[in-house]
Amino acid sequence: MRKRLLQVRDLIFATASAHDEVGRLSETLKWGEPAYLTEETGSGSTIRLGRLKGSEHAAILFNCKTTLVGTFRERFPEQFEYWQTRALLLPVAGKLRTRELTVCLSLALTYHLDPRSKRAR
Repeated sequence: MRKRLLQVRDLIFATASAHDEVGRLSETLKWGEPAYLTEETGSGSTIRLGRLKGSEHAAILFNCKTTLVGTFRERFPEQFEYWQTRALLLPVAGKLRTRELTVCLSLALTYHLDPRSKRAR
């Protein structure tokens, strides 16, 4: 679990650095879990890393009041598992779907830059 979450953490920072509009990320704890915020620019929605109770999957958690998880489901219906409107679930072993996951992270890190996201705030 730890190894997979560290891989995702690295991908979050790499994805953020590829977008000038995101700025420097803040890494903090929210509810005892690592959280990544775009405090400098306010461009994105918070991303948290953790595990859901009773699940063997690593979880990337998002604000459930956003349209993010729904958008991920539409774009990648077969590539990932999801939990409600809150999380994208990843197996702890096997190859990480880096290309698809980078798209999801980019959408989260730039969520507030998309005029359509204002409806879901």
